[in-house]
Amino acid sequence: MSRNDPESDPQEHAHADAHDHIGSVLSEMDLRVRALESLLVEKGYVDPRSLDILIETYEHQVGPHNGARVVAKAWRETSYRQWLLADATAAIASLGYTGRQGEHMVVLENTLAVHNMVVCTLCSCYPWPVLGLPPVWYKSAPYRSRAVIDPRGVLREFGFELPAEVEFRVWDSTAEVRYLVLPMQPAGTVGFSEEALAELVTRDSMIGTGLPKMPESKRGAA
Repeated sequence: MSRNDPESDPQEHAHADAHDHIGSVLSEMDLRVRALESLLVEKGYVDPRSLDILIETYEHQVGPHNGARVVAKAWRETSYRQWLLADATAAIASLGYTGRQGEHMVVLENTLAVHNMVVCTLCSCYPWPVLGLPPVWYKSAPYRSRAVIDPRGVLREFGFELPAEVEFRVWDSTAEVRYLVLPMQPAGTVGFSEEALAELVTRDSMIGTGLPKMPESKRGAA
């Protein structure tokens, strides 16, 4: 095939794919990613089936919804919360969430007196089995430095502020230890099902840079 044939040129093939989907518009980055993927597959470096499995895993099996289930169960069951705080690795693994990025987990409980926040000052160590891939801001130099020296200011930029009397504790993740924040259960949710509670848990609330959502009834009254 000639070099100008879309089927022989990975980037041209990516452009051709984009035109096949009527009404879809791909960014330059998307096109570059598709071109690279096509090239790696063509060279035999990547098995497309393995790639599909990996993408499926991170889209549907790994992510903040896992951590939300952990938190919701802890809110519902006192015995599980106690186990989670005493041996987070085992308690989390009991729900099927394990992996190299979660081999040694520690859960930090927020209370009316103490607010915990997690950072990784050296790189971006993060508990993938329960939170999925780290957000861009978590890996950024400004967050990694300011979370330690000005945690209240960081939270203010995230849209909320805690009373002055609340003690802040900032925890630095490492390759050996990953942290998950157990946020306080929203008022008015006692008796909610585990599924309903999990819907209120946000990724940021499990990092300590946000709060859980309020239930619909409370939102309407706010």
